[in-house]
Amino acid sequence: KLEKLGSSTWCPDSQGSSREAAMGIDIGRAGGRIRKSGRKTCKSDNPYMRLLTKLFKFLARRTDSNFNKAIHKRLIAPRRIRAPLSLSRLAKFMTGKDGKVGVLVATVTDDVRLIECPKMSVCALHFTERARARIKKAGGECITLDQLALRAPKGSGCVLLRGPTKARKAERYFGKAPGVPNSTTRPYVRSKGRKFEKARGRRKSRGYKV
Repeated sequence: KLEKLGSSTWCPDSQGSSREAAMGIDIGRAGGRIRKSGRKTCKSDNPYMRLLTKLFKFLARRTDSNFNKAIHKRLIAPRRIRAPLSLSRLAKFMTGKDGKVGVLVATVTDDVRLIECPKMSVCALHFTERARARIKKAGGECITLDQLALRAPKGSGCVLLRGPTKARKAERYFGKAPGVPNSTTRPYVRSKGRKFEKARGRRKSRGYKV
């Protein structure tokens, strides 16, 4: 006699007949409670940002280009990921890349340390007024991401760039504990002076240094 016990598999018993043995259902790690993290949509209220996200989501889905997937991912990322890029760094990254378009999902800012701005084509979310003026004066061009989608739907002839995301002041406090050998992490201390974190454990002349 056969009985169905839900999700199961067939196996013969000792008498040679067949029966069903109950089996569990694999629902993944932690009982199925672990889900994919990360943003799925744009959190900005800016209608232009929302339209750009919609555009590159479509391009990422309908083309086999990893360029469009990267742009879409950066558009929905938090603002701390969209770090601004200075004109001097941009000129450095675009050296030897004539005829290509530098693409940045962030703001391009001016840098007074750059004496002469080279001619280059740049696509970005936003340009500061002085940065745009210097690029155009050098004979370059500043285009938007929607213009880039019409010009290069798959990102051909583009150089994808990114600003220094670890340059925030908050990043100085992350990492190995302050005082641990080879640690460059800044301690959460009220002030820097004679009375603050200068005693035992902090310097060789006061007993020991960790």
